[in-house]
Amino acid sequence: MYLSKLFIPITKDLPAEAKIKSHQLMLRTGMIKQSSAGIYSWLPLGFKVMKKIEQIVREEQNAVGAQEMLMPTIQSSEIWKESGRYEDYGEEMLRIKDRQGRDMLYGPTNEELITDIFRSSVKSYKSLPQILYHIQWKFRDEIRPRFGVMRCKEFFMKDAYSFDLSDEEAKKSYNKMFYSYLKTFNRLELKAIPMAAETGPIGGDLSHEFVILAETGESNVYADKNIFDIDLNQYKFDDISLQKMKADFTKFYAVTDEKYNKNDFNKLVKKDNQIITKGIEVGHIFYFSDKYSKPMNCLIDDKSGKKVFVKMGSYGIGVSRLVGAIIEAKYTGDIMKWPKSVSPFDVVIMPSISKNNKENLEKGEKIYNELKKQNIDVLFDDVDENMSNKFKKHDLIGIPYQIIIGSKSQGDNFEFKELKGASEILDLEKIKSKIKT
Repeated sequence: MYLSKLFIPITKDLPAEAKIKSHQLMLRTGMIKQSSAGIYSWLPLGFKVMKKIEQIVREEQNAVGAQEMLMPTIQSSEIWKESGRYEDYGEEMLRIKDRQGRDMLYGPTNEELITDIFRSSVKSYKSLPQILYHIQWKFRDEIRPRFGVMRCKEFFMKDAYSFDLSDEEAKKSYNKMFYSYLKTFNRLELKAIPMAAETGPIGGDLSHEFVILAETGESNVYADKNIFDIDLNQYKFDDISLQKMKADFTKFYAVTDEKYNKNDFNKLVKKDNQIITKGIEVGHIFYFSDKYSKPMNCLIDDKSGKKVFVKMGSYGIGVSRLVGAIIEAKYTGDIMKWPKSVSPFDVVIMPSISKNNKENLEKGEKIYNELKKQNIDVLFDDVDENMSNKFKKHDLIGIPYQIIIGSKSQGDNFEFKELKGASEILDLEKIKSKIKT
């Protein structure tokens, strides 16, 4: 992509309404634009990052056997009345009427809808287990939307739902998703701590939040630092290993405000191992047994032919929230430091351009075409402005690598550097190798 053709409305001024760094940087770099309170347009740069996160989430869901589908954003109120949650959910539910006067709603979550789909399609234990998921826009009428994409009225979310014959089998599905979440956050270069959590309006008696540490987080975090030393790579994808994984992660004290008990914390965690900080929730998993299947009469035949209520769980990841969460966890000063896996571009080419000498521009274009052939996602800064402004702009955006074509470049060797790192003079083959590493 040529920078001159990229829609990227960068602003110099710090947005007055933005109180945390992710919100400030996303507005300044033209990743998003506010439409109204808690509602944003995702502009090309921000949308590209979000779609890369979405793909990683999708790949890790597929890896544990979940199947992707797509449910609508607008749902009938009837299934919510059937489950008993229509009135219980509260004022966060965005309710509407269609032209026939029927009560409808913008989905904040999909437990009812997926249960309705399942009960009309599956009648026997032979079709179990099943894990179905989709990635879709959700709506919650937040009373006070704030912090940009971290807490807004419209957000992009992955939600999955498991269906099993028994509590024992359902716990296996729960462990699969527990593992999938840790793998997902590892790929995003985030250290997410699974924490025992309240179930809230989703319901059930087993729940874990996945929280990353960040000073701007909304939750207070209390944890044993030993939880950070667990190596996820030691576990295999089988029931016994996954059970051990969950036991290993949950044996250490790790909770947010809702579950915190000062006496327990001091009793169970040595003083030197105590971590007290802030965190951002990036995922949440629930096991709620027959909370939805029972009131909605979702029955299957077990091995003896007896009809039983299917056992269910649900699992959410805030895909759009993760864009802001990554920034909060990794920014340095006014620089977004993207993980390579989700950076808007792999590398930016920055030629020093003058009206009387187009040689650097021509060299840059040649490198650009060569990198494109190697399937490297490259941004070519073909804009005629001084190098000082180029550096400020690209440091702000946070692309991991920079190729600078200027006085230090000689022949077929070019100045190459990681973001805010030391520069070195390398030929194009070595540059390619470093980018692909």
